[in-house]
Amino acid sequence: MTEPGRGSAEDEGPSTVLGAGRVRYRRILLKLSGEALLGERQYGVDPAFCAFIAQQVADVRAMGVEVGIVVGGGNIFRGLAAAARGMDRATGDYIGMLATVMNGLALQDAIERVGIPVRVMSAIAMNEIAEPYIRRRAVRHLEKGRVAIFVAGTGNPYFTTDTAAALRAVEIGAEVLLKATKVDGVYDADPMKVPTATRYDHLGYLDILRDQLKVLDAAAVSLCQENNLPIVVFDLNKPENITRVARGEPVGTLIAGETGGVTG
Repeated sequence: MTEPGRGSAEDEGPSTVLGAGRVRYRRILLKLSGEALLGERQYGVDPAFCAFIAQQVADVRAMGVEVGIVVGGGNIFRGLAAAARGMDRATGDYIGMLATVMNGLALQDAIERVGIPVRVMSAIAMNEIAEPYIRRRAVRHLEKGRVAIFVAGTGNPYFTTDTAAALRAVEIGAEVLLKATKVDGVYDADPMKVPTATRYDHLGYLDILRDQLKVLDAAAVSLCQENNLPIVVFDLNKPENITRVARGEPVGTLIAGETGGVTG
């Protein structure tokens, strides 16, 4: 019997990667921050960096891996920051959700330019520019070889796009959540400010929650823990990192199990 929402192994096609054995993760959820789309800019979206991301997505799709993406909106608007300056938190969060839609459309354009079909699915109805998020339809898009970009977070204020990424990953049956960052994993201090900071190779979910490591919010980590969904935190700026994770190579920091603490 196959898992609900999935076809048989024969339906999913070959699992051989480009000259490197078999794929470990057949369906992934990639979480991109809005800041990742800045590239060399101070605000907005850098088309060159979107093209860089699109090529990585195309490479991993060529391996037969199904790809879902959740994108943030911090390059355009951050609801939490606006709330700190006096704006109503719910209003700020809704504006931030709209920012993620703009980013999703920019990514859609970039990925389609490298020949990969894409569907943008929104948690807030806006039928003229995006499909409504429906779980079964999202899974079908993935099975058909399309990249699914999930925007507008969960559609609710007070939830981050990290939580949206964990939720969508669980809903679509992703085998791993890839958290793209500007550094090569989780550290015990900010490596940008503390040169002696130590990187972790492996952490447990409880390590993240107990030590309050600022890599994902607690709701996202708890949801992954409850569903035994591994998280890989990795450097987006290095080409081929997404394909390396899909192959099961040690990249960045793996968050899984009850405890880790092995440092690199």
